[in-house]
Amino acid sequence: MTNYKVGDYVDIKIDSAFHKGMPHKYYQGKTGHVFNVTAHALGVQINKQVRGRIIHKRLNVRIEHLRKSQCREAFKERVRKNDAAKVQAKKEGKKISCKRIPVPPREAHVAKGPIAFMNPLKFREMY
Repeated sequence: MTNYKVGDYVDIKIDSAFHKGMPHKYYQGKTGHVFNVTAHALGVQINKQVRGRIIHKRLNVRIEHLRKSQCREAFKERVRKNDAAKVQAKKEGKKISCKRIPVPPREAHVAKGPIAFMNPLKFREMY
């Protein structure tokens, strides 16, 4: 018994044991967001690529074919950590940056140690 609200992200995972409210097989595995909630079904909006354009499709899908999506959990966890870090920094009187920084390239260095030369073996036919 999962409670769904408007704006939640859901994954479509078709359960073939229930034929009512089953979406088309194209939508299996797709993620969309809820725009309508009824007693037994949800309205889900999904982006579908048709040739060179993206169409917003609105489906009415029964809840047997839906799962709450975990796609925003990493984002929510990052927001919680950033908020806690900001509170801690404010107590200490510091300013911090919560921006994500990509991994920089490695520092330049000179390889040290003995250099071994490897020469290829001469080709021999074995037959």
